[in-house]
Amino acid sequence: MKEPDDQDTDGEKSDRSKSDRRQSHSSRSPSGTAMKEDHKSIDNTTGEGFTEGEESYIDDDESYVERLEGSSSSFQDDYAESLEESRYMETPAPDAEEAEEEVKKKISESFFYDYMELVSMPFVTPDSNIPLDLLTLVHSFGYDSRKRANLQLLESNIVMYIAGNQLIFLNLKTKEQSYLRSSSGIGIGVTGVHPDKTYFTVAEKGVFPKIIIYEYPSMRPYRILQDGTDLAYAYVDFNFDGTLLASVGGSPDHTLTIWNWKEEKPLLRTKAFSQEVFKVTFNPEDDEQLTTSGSGHIKFWQMALTFTGLKLQGSLGRFGKTATTDIEGYMELPDGKVLSGSEWGNMLLWEGGHIKVELSRAAGKPCHQGPINQIMLDEGEVITIGSDGCVRIWDFETIDTADVIDETGLLEIEPINELKVDKNVKLFSMIKMNEVGNNFWLAQDSNGAIWKLDLSFSNITQDPECLFSFHSGAIEALAVSPVTYLMATTGLDCSIRFYDFAGKTPLLQMKFKQGGTALAWVPRLISYGGAQITAGFADGVVRILELYDPKGLTVFVGRKKVSDADVRLKQVFKPHTAAVTALAYDRDGEVLATGSKDKTVFFFEVERDYKPIGYITTPGPVCQLTWSSSSHPESTLLIICEDGYVLEAPFPAIKEDKGDHDVVSYEIKDMCLKYFHFTSVKSKILRLIEIERRKKQKELKEKEKQERRKRLETEMGEDAEKELQEEGGEEEEEEEEEPLPEIFIPSTPCHILCGFYSEPGKFWISLGGYDSGFLYHCEFPPDDKSSDETVRKDEPFDFRLLEDTEDNPITTITFSIDREMMFCGMQNGAIRVYILSKNDSSLTSMEAYWHYNMHDNNCGRVNAVSASFDDRFLVTAGADSNIFVFNIFSEFELKKVVKAKVPSPRFGIETEPIPEDIEDPKAYSIENARRKREHDKLMKEVEKIKAGKREQIKALRNQLQKLLQMNEELPKHMQFKRTDFDLDSKIRAEIGKKTANKIQRVEKELAWEKEKHQLGLKKLQNRFRDSLENDIIVVHAIQSDHKISSYRLVKPSKYSKTKRASQSERRPSKFERFEKEGTGRKDSQRDTGGSTSVPEESVIEKGKKFRPKTLSEIMVENQIEKTRKLILKAERAQMKIQQRKKEWEELYKSKPDDDYEDPKDVQAIREAQLFMGDFNLKTAADYKIPEHMRINAAKKEEELGYLDSMAYSKKMHMNKSIISLRDLKVAVIEEIQCLVQELKNIQSTLPVFKHLPIPQVPQIYPEEVPEKRFQYDDETLLAFKQQQQVKSQHEKAHQVEQTAFAGSAGGFLRLSSGKEGDLTTRDSLSRASKASAFSLDLPKFIEFEKADPSDVELEIMKREEIKHVYMQQYLINRIKELIVTFDAELRLLRHQKLKLDTQMKLSDLHHVTLFQEMLLLKNFEKQENILQERVNSLDKEEQDMQWKINETLKEMEEKKNEVAKLQDQEKALYAGFQTALGENNKFANFLMKVLKKRIKRVKKKEVEGDVDEEDESEESSEEESSLESDEDESGSEDEVFDDSICPTNCDIGLFELALQLREKRLDIEEALVEEKKMIDNLKKEHDTLSKKVKIVATNLNAAEEALEAYQREKQQRLNELLVVIPLKLHQIEYVLYGEIPSDLSGTLVFSNHSLGRLQERIVQLHEENSKQQKLNKECRERRKQLIREKREMAKTIQKMEETVSQLMISKFGRVINLEALQTLSVNTTLEELKIKKLRKELSNVKEMKMWEEKIAQVRWELMMKTKEHTKKLHQMNDLCIEKQRLDSRLNTLQNQQGNAFQGPRKADIEAREKVTELIQVQAERIQALKEEIALLRKKGGLLLPPIHHPQENE
Repeated sequence: MKEPDDQDTDGEKSDRSKSDRRQSHSSRSPSGTAMKEDHKSIDNTTGEGFTEGEESYIDDDESYVERLEGSSSSFQDDYAESLEESRYMETPAPDAEEAEEEVKKKISESFFYDYMELVSMPFVTPDSNIPLDLLTLVHSFGYDSRKRANLQLLESNIVMYIAGNQLIFLNLKTKEQSYLRSSSGIGIGVTGVHPDKTYFTVAEKGVFPKIIIYEYPSMRPYRILQDGTDLAYAYVDFNFDGTLLASVGGSPDHTLTIWNWKEEKPLLRTKAFSQEVFKVTFNPEDDEQLTTSGSGHIKFWQMALTFTGLKLQGSLGRFGKTATTDIEGYMELPDGKVLSGSEWGNMLLWEGGHIKVELSRAAGKPCHQGPINQIMLDEGEVITIGSDGCVRIWDFETIDTADVIDETGLLEIEPINELKVDKNVKLFSMIKMNEVGNNFWLAQDSNGAIWKLDLSFSNITQDPECLFSFHSGAIEALAVSPVTYLMATTGLDCSIRFYDFAGKTPLLQMKFKQGGTALAWVPRLISYGGAQITAGFADGVVRILELYDPKGLTVFVGRKKVSDADVRLKQVFKPHTAAVTALAYDRDGEVLATGSKDKTVFFFEVERDYKPIGYITTPGPVCQLTWSSSSHPESTLLIICEDGYVLEAPFPAIKEDKGDHDVVSYEIKDMCLKYFHFTSVKSKILRLIEIERRKKQKELKEKEKQERRKRLETEMGEDAEKELQEEGGEEEEEEEEEPLPEIFIPSTPCHILCGFYSEPGKFWISLGGYDSGFLYHCEFPPDDKSSDETVRKDEPFDFRLLEDTEDNPITTITFSIDREMMFCGMQNGAIRVYILSKNDSSLTSMEAYWHYNMHDNNCGRVNAVSASFDDRFLVTAGADSNIFVFNIFSEFELKKVVKAKVPSPRFGIETEPIPEDIEDPKAYSIENARRKREHDKLMKEVEKIKAGKREQIKALRNQLQKLLQMNEELPKHMQFKRTDFDLDSKIRAEIGKKTANKIQRVEKELAWEKEKHQLGLKKLQNRFRDSLENDIIVVHAIQSDHKISSYRLVKPSKYSKTKRASQSERRPSKFERFEKEGTGRKDSQRDTGGSTSVPEESVIEKGKKFRPKTLSEIMVENQIEKTRKLILKAERAQMKIQQRKKEWEELYKSKPDDDYEDPKDVQAIREAQLFMGDFNLKTAADYKIPEHMRINAAKKEEELGYLDSMAYSKKMHMNKSIISLRDLKVAVIEEIQCLVQELKNIQSTLPVFKHLPIPQVPQIYPEEVPEKRFQYDDETLLAFKQQQQVKSQHEKAHQVEQTAFAGSAGGFLRLSSGKEGDLTTRDSLSRASKASAFSLDLPKFIEFEKADPSDVELEIMKREEIKHVYMQQYLINRIKELIVTFDAELRLLRHQKLKLDTQMKLSDLHHVTLFQEMLLLKNFEKQENILQERVNSLDKEEQDMQWKINETLKEMEEKKNEVAKLQDQEKALYAGFQTALGENNKFANFLMKVLKKRIKRVKKKEVEGDVDEEDESEESSEEESSLESDEDESGSEDEVFDDSICPTNCDIGLFELALQLREKRLDIEEALVEEKKMIDNLKKEHDTLSKKVKIVATNLNAAEEALEAYQREKQQRLNELLVVIPLKLHQIEYVLYGEIPSDLSGTLVFSNHSLGRLQERIVQLHEENSKQQKLNKECRERRKQLIREKREMAKTIQKMEETVSQLMISKFGRVINLEALQTLSVNTTLEELKIKKLRKELSNVKEMKMWEEKIAQVRWELMMKTKEHTKKLHQMNDLCIEKQRLDSRLNTLQNQQGNAFQGPRKADIEAREKVTELIQVQAERIQALKEEIALLRKKGGLLLPPIHHPQENE
């Protein structure tokens, strides 16, 4: 990338056209006329005048065409060209460049740039006499609150923020503003402040934008950084000390750059990410670490020094299981971890590029409701701000040490403090104010505010204070008062705001439910004081507001402070169903027109309180309404639609006030409208401009040609004509006409942005999209009612070219009062002012203009421009939330300060009722309300008709019922069936179908409610019922008042779930069992697979066995077998030797050392040391807690869980017993009911005087079956509903609760009685059936008792009576027995439950104690873990060091062994040489001296290693060589000899051997030196490690003592906990003087079991003591015996060794190695080669045999092929003969062809004969079949075989 200063300015200037030069001026113009100075603004633009080009800029059509042809280029490309050109034009001369480069190499600390050379200036058309200060910025009322980091603090009261192309400095106290202008004129990306507040950065927008660093408070440009990004900067940040600056660019490059900003040099540069990057920051603790975050990512950067230099290495954060999120806020922790926010409101703690833990609040609630936008560390606390408007303070230590505790990855923490700023607050960023003693912060609210927050959280903490309030988001509309300097604005943030723009003061705001979309100040003809404003909203509502000064109202005592202005709602109506886009009052103030996106325009009569006149429909959404001015003869409305339609509506006819109740709609259908449907003509205009340009070019060439002709004629005479003709021919050949631009019309019409009337029936419009770049003058065509408006296409009749608006159209236009200035708002946020002539409606003078970029160029589209009532001020509002107020240049400018006057209130305004506002966005519009009224009226009439029909149907139904009743009274045989009354069966089916459809529709309508209530019920069940394991069941006794209730059991708590079975106790899981079974199954499969493969192998082996073997195979097998036996014998001997060695090694290993101790004894001693001696109590000050008795929170949780599970199991067992008892009662009641029924049946046969009283049947109480409370039917629900209605009407709240329980219980009781069969058993049912059968038989028996009974019958009756009396008594006794048995069971179980209640109370007390201990242990756990970790780390460190020491000692031993080996080698070398010399060698001394001589040797230097090591090795080698030389010199003193020449008569071999051995000796000596050096180094390392081990051991002891002290403190705190133990009097054995003392603090509480164990332990210890003494004595005797046996074994071993050696000498002559003798074997290599040779011969024989067989096979195949070929030749010969015969026959047939057709053809005769024969055969067969049929019909007929014709057989 080249620097701008390196470009060739001359070349570029020559290639650029004047239009390009003009564009460069528009982007940056360093010259201009002098402007006025504003003492409050830094952006006072002064400069020099513009330079004039060689040709007139208006006549330069070529530049226009070239610019228009490039219309497809983007906005950035245009700016790139303009900015490049501006750079080229401003490049200084080469000498100046060199000087500047020298300055840049070393920039002075006091060097500053000139602000006026950098700042962007307005563009003014050359030679136009338009002043540069035509518009001067006076004040800014806006604030882009949604821009990232758009609030910076410079001093305690000075804040800085970006507003479009301005940087605004706001004094919080005085509320004064000063401004700094953008240098590029395209906007400001982001700002940053130096940590010392002495500098601030302004990162621009544009093509290759700059970063300008200004000094504060002088505001002078100090440094400029270039080429950091392509189009715009997204974020900048200084490091902690302010020496470095990090910047990150926006789309498309997202470049991250680290700057040495004082030297204006980039240090590092890389691409940050492929998506949008929000933020970049340095780590405050380490400047080499950075972090970036943005869309769906976070990235961690490190400045790393590599072999290629300093690099930026980025590590992308891995979200893992966590969902990917955009990250707005994050913070670097001191230890390198990063804490970030997330979109769902939780905090993410990052470590090593991964999420370590996700932090949330308790119960799974997020830390913030919505994204976390900023995280800060202040005074040891973490501060987070979120989109939920909350500021929360968190403990830093808790976050820093957070870690995962389960698989969810979540850790729940709670904030220390929190502050809810206000409703509808969305905090985006915060900065701390520098106020001593206060903790004040400034907060940026993205909903349009700046807050001052006090985060001290003390008793005197101030409430949040809203310092400034602004619009949030785009400003949709603006209106200026026609009377004074007041303006109103509105936007989609649902607010309307009023300002005094002359006094630079915001007055008030009014909030609504919906966003505002249109504004119009009511003209003075209607409201003379200018107090009313009309506002349109997004829901179609129009509101009339009245502004007034509340100071003019009547003052009441005790009234609050009065504001400067107030507003009230005067009237409200809703004419539209979509957003209101335009409001317009006609010139006489009689009619208000409203336009909307619902494609309607509504008219209202203003004088009659905005009574609706009617509406018209338009072809598209309305975007602008404009009434004709007073210069027009008639008042007409210009309606501009977005989709290319323009309409003109006449003044609506206002009807007299008559009843319009009969009118169905407000639509005006008879209004005569004019339509204009715009069609694109831009391509035609461009074509005409191109034609005109070519025409001018031809004229210019022709003119040049004529001048050349004249010049040549004067110079050459006659030859000039020929030369001209030749040149003319060449030019004609060279000239080729390029095709003209094609006519193009876009498929979708471009949107009309704005327009205005020029003359009656004529108007100007501005379009966007393809048709931008021109203002089009249009005229309504004559009325043609026959044509369709949607099909017609109209073209403008005139146009005006707008410079630099190809991609930047005009969005809004307004005029000054005298219409000499046309103010235009542009798409890119610029303001353009055209100077016009008077009464120039055709805009013929629209040439010169003033252009200035004010709003943001990317998102700052100008939505509204308006001048004040006196043309003194101009106000603009943009989509970037900014509102700018300008002072319009005037020669007669007044110096006095002006201020707006708020209208005075009308008389009685305070007593007027405020109309009811329309807040529901779904409310009916005026038209819909009228239609609804008509619809309701129609529905009433229909309902009346329906009611009449229903009465008729009711009469018919009554008549039908009477007929049915009469039919039932008739006899059976005369009655009609029910179906006979149906006129048509389809009617009933249709009615049933309709009813089913209605039911289905109602179910669908109520589906949502049903689902809602089901979900509510499910939530209640989940919350209150599902957590219950057992509800309370109360079982009552039958005869007594005793009762027993079950436990209300909740599902086990989390503590009981924490206990886990140990690995030994835990049963194998299903997966482990499956794995075991799977492995077993695999093994079995493997076994079976092996077994199945055996038969195949056996078959193959059998085939091989039965195959005859050759002699060679037998020889190979014999050789292999022989070799195998030899090898096997050697291997067995070797294995035997190895086995013997292994046994010896194991035996020696098992030999105990001299200091060996039995592990059992060691363990016993350790236990004795631990558990014997004088132990202190836990309350003692020097009590030391044993390791196994140390308790922590986890163990206590397990203990608590075990207690809970034990209590739970016992309660569950008791509940099961109670449920069984309840079931027993149900069974008893059922049996009693059966017995009572039988008893009644028996008593019905007995006389009354013998009746015994029937026992009452017990009942089931509601609390005995609580599960039935949740069972209901329709009757229960209806009864419950009626009860609820009655209660809500007549009873009080507390009575409602009581009766509700009683009513519900009654309902459930009815249900239990109705569904009693659910509890019956099979036995009771059988008994009930028997009883019912008996009762049914009795009446039949009684029916026949009419005659007097006989004696026998009387006897029978007497016996039956006795039997019945007995049965009566038996049944009553049985009932009593059942009752007594049940009551006994209940009392027994009640007694057990009372005992269990006592135990449960004790367990509850124990539970409380355990829980208190657990809470206390959790408080101690954090510090204990820290101490334990320190002990563990020191212990590990000590172990590591000890391991290193051991390793060092091992290496030292190894090195010593190496030294010993080398010394042995040296001795062996001398001994070998002495042996080689032999005895009496006269040259022995000489050769020995040669061997021992020390010589210098060049040592090989190792290539690898550092330079320092090389130096050390060189020094050491020099020292060694010097030592060697000294020794050599000392040796040479005795005798000087030459070792280079062998003496005469000396053996040359010995001499050479001496030299070789000398080299070996030197190698050994060098190796010895190296080994000794390494031993010395290892000794030093060992000493160092030993010292460190001592230090670490000391620290470890200190850490263990600290941990022990902390454990002691924890034990003391545990001892302080109060434990409740209930005791009875007989359990207290501590008695003084026969009484229990009042103070029992000095007593110990023992259980009887523990006390008994202690007493038993005393006896056990005495017995153990005597046992140990006896055992000691036995061990001593055993030791003496073992020593004696050892001596005897040693003597025996010595004798056996001597015997073995004697046997070896007698057999072998010397002692030999038996192992070597046993392992002697054959030469395996030779045997293998022999076997290979035999196999090779065998294979060769087989191969030769195979090839011979192949040759024979091929020969046989050749013979067969030859035979086949011969056969085919014979066939071919036969075919040729046949062919010859057929040819000759064919020739004879051709000769006889004529004779064949004279008589009947032979073929026809033959065919006829065949058919005749076929007919005869068929006739004979028919006859035969008939005879056969006749024969079959007769009985005994003889069947003969069928007759076949002889031809048929053939």
